[in-house]
Amino acid sequence: MKIYETIGSLQPLVGKEIGVSEWVLVDQARINQFADATGDHQWIHVDPERAKSGPFGSTIAHGFLTLSLLPTFLTSAFKITKQSTGLNYGLDKVRFPSPVPVNSRLRGTCRLLAWDALGENGAQMKFEMTIECEGAPKPACVVESIIRFFE
Repeated sequence: MKIYETIGSLQPLVGKEIGVSEWVLVDQARINQFADATGDHQWIHVDPERAKSGPFGSTIAHGFLTLSLLPTFLTSAFKITKQSTGLNYGLDKVRFPSPVPVNSRLRGTCRLLAWDALGENGAQMKFEMTIECEGAPKPACVVESIIRFFE
């Protein structure tokens, strides 16, 4: 985890990688919990027996499950010590270039795309998070996330 003292200390890092998260295991229990929370019980996610003969040979994580791990990746990739809050403002581009097979490990690499001041004590930042699936040739997800930080 990279540590930054202030919100302003990120401003000169636009265009650069600012942190890489810890690995997160996506097991069947997590997939099933996500299916229960969202009501998306498609067999490709929750039926291991049927999924064995499916296109991926096993169950796969929901794309939105991968996306929902964004806060986990962000909070383990970097920390701003003199910050009181961070608020999700929204997402721009979201893509799922490859599936996440059950029992995969994911991690996110965060690059700062934009930094815009919000008054005297805050900034709106746009990050590109590339979520890699360990051993896969393409990312599982690439997303632009916009967060407002306040001191």
